Amino acid sequence: MSTTAPAAPPTARTLHDCRDAWAATLIEVAEADPRVVAVVNDSVGSSKLGGFQERFPERTVNVGIAEQDMVGVAAGLANGGKVPFVSAAGCFLTARAMEQIKVDAAYSGYNITLVGQSPGMAYGELGPTHHSIEDLAWLRTIPGMTVVVPADPTETAQAVRWAAQHDGPVYLRISRMGVPDVYPEGYRFVPGRAVTLREGTDVTLIATGTTVCRALDAADLLAARGVQARVLSMPTIKPLDVDAVVAAARETGAIVTVEEALVTGLGGAVAETVVQHHPVPVRFVGMRDEFAITGSAEWLLDHYGISAAGVADTAYDLLGR
Repeated sequence: MSTTAPAAPPTARTLHDCRDAWAATLIEVAEADPRVVAVVNDSVGSSKLGGFQERFPERTVNVGIAEQDMVGVAAGLANGGKVPFVSAAGCFLTARAMEQIKVDAAYSGYNITLVGQSPGMAYGELGPTHHSIEDLAWLRTIPGMTVVVPADPTETAQAVRWAAQHDGPVYLRISRMGVPDVYPEGYRFVPGRAVTLREGTDVTLIATGTTVCRALDAADLLAARGVQARVLSMPTIKPLDVDAVVAAARETGAIVTVEEALVTGLGGAVAETVVQHHPVPVRFVGMRDEFAITGSAEWLLDHYGISAAGVADTAYDLLGR
């Protein structure tokens, strides 16, 4: 069941790059645990691991542009008792190394954290080859894989600490897009647990990652139109918080999912849960069966309706129908 944590004040709109929290926390956990190592594909800079490499040069393994080898090397390190964090652009990590993720990491049950950097449409102008919109749908289907999508720096740091102690493979999706703080002081990340950031009785907005702040803004727009929207942050796509989804279906009667990805990720997971436990109307905000066109990341989010206005319009239309 979800926990309730009021969102950070709307005036606190300083934007953060969650890669900063990721990099700082990895150094922290490596200081405490000599088994922690970083494995990268010539991506020290884009992963913001320069500080880690400087502090732990002997614990930084750069395999070059060889993503399949990268996951295989991490599996070997895990087999030898290390705790590897594999960091690369989400598009290359999940697409090029899918067999190794399936067999070397998941089938083998190793404690490997796969860190998909700059996912979704964060690489906007570089186009579909660099967009990673399929990763949530792909990774949630792999047995034994935990899929985590932090929404702000606080959650990012806590997810890194948790992953270092978790027994099994983890996919951790870290965005480079600026996001505000959405959780209050004292928030604790719990895998498989959604967080209620706003109460509401008319419709539930379930969001993850970079879209959580947009769902909160959408709830403000809906309130101005007389609609009280519950906002659930869903940091783990797998395991999904089934109890929170079912409660939302029963108590609000309608659900809108929001993700910076194909809607078969979070949207698919929520729909599968709703249809099995408490069918209600569900709408999806995210990418459909298409490759995103080229443009800036913010422009793309607006273009595909992954924005406060787009989410609010989708929810309002759903209630109207």
